[in-house]
Amino acid sequence: MPNEASRSSRRLLVASLNRAKVRELVSLLGELPYVVVPLADVPGATLPEETAETYERNALLKARAALSLGADVVLADDSGLEVDALGGAPGVHSARFGGPELDDAGRTALLLERLRGVPPDRRTARFRCVIALVDSAGAVRTVEGLVEGRIAETPRGRGGFGYDPVFFHPGLGRTFGELTDSDKAHVSHRGLAARAARALLLE
Repeated sequence: MPNEASRSSRRLLVASLNRAKVRELVSLLGELPYVVVPLADVPGATLPEETAETYERNALLKARAALSLGADVVLADDSGLEVDALGGAPGVHSARFGGPELDDAGRTALLLERLRGVPPDRRTARFRCVIALVDSAGAVRTVEGLVEGRIAETPRGRGGFGYDPVFFHPGLGRTFGELTDSDKAHVSHRGLAARAARALLLE
């Protein structure tokens, strides 16, 4: 295990081209003894398509691909929204729900259309996030975060991204779109997974 001085010069590559997600992850991870590099800052960097059928395999697919860019450790995540009334969809396909031509607002609108007429007690859902850590020696570790909620009937709030404005957290009485970044970090799936990943990175 490297000492603190040597770790502080090591590169932690965050393997995502979604800048909103990267900003959130970097904030959630907090101060680390690594030089944190977003993949979007690496010229010409690309990621493979998320073709696996589980979050863990998709996260590992991205992490292993990005490792070739020279990082000491790569962090990649895959996450999704699982809606019970839709049989767990969109799930691992959350970022591509409805096709590549749709943006976040379009995917959210499609989700609400699919749930039209579904009563509140049947709109239960959860956000799930899996973070994979792969280092240059080939060691692989994964952690998971999960938060339960339900889908609101209309978007609420301007915060967050993706499906946040329609994911209602019963304990807080607000959607993720209505939460401050700090409040969301305490309860979100990505916050839970990031704290677990941080603990591993500090070992």
